[in-house]
Amino acid sequence: MGRQRAFDEDEVVRAAVRLFGGRAYDGVSVDDLVTHLGVHRNSLYKTFGSKRGLYLTALRRHLDDDVRPLAEALAAAPDAATVLSLVTSADLGLLLLAVVERAPADEEVAAEVAAALAAVDQAVADALGLSPALAGALTAAALGILLRGNPGGVAAALAPRFDRQGN
Repeated sequence: MGRQRAFDEDEVVRAAVRLFGGRAYDGVSVDDLVTHLGVHRNSLYKTFGSKRGLYLTALRRHLDDDVRPLAEALAAAPDAATVLSLVTSADLGLLLLAVVERAPADEEVAAEVAAALAAVDQAVADALGLSPALAGALTAAALGILLRGNPGGVAAALAPRFDRQGN
């Protein structure tokens, strides 16, 4: 009989979401994971298979816990200003880093983030009655605003433009 696991897998995955979301995949070493997650190296490999295995588990958790609820909230948004506010106030660090860092090099990550972004775009299109192209543009603008770090000012200037455009 093997030894019983000495860590809570759910807590480790949540902590990995925060770590990868703050420093990106390439910015986190296995030593960092062992130190920050409090998991022995052998346990990490036995449970997740590799750093990439833990990353994929963390990314999927982030998409389930943060991005999916955002899409659900966006589906009820009454206007573009609300869409911008919801997106720019969300914790999407891991998603954004996955898009720019891992998706170009990892087909599995690319598929996960593409599906998540498509769901967000569809929620915006459905809520606001926008064409898919305009909904995608609004989502891209909101994510760009989040990246710029000035959610209030830029979003306030941009929202009325989308509200006047319609389809």
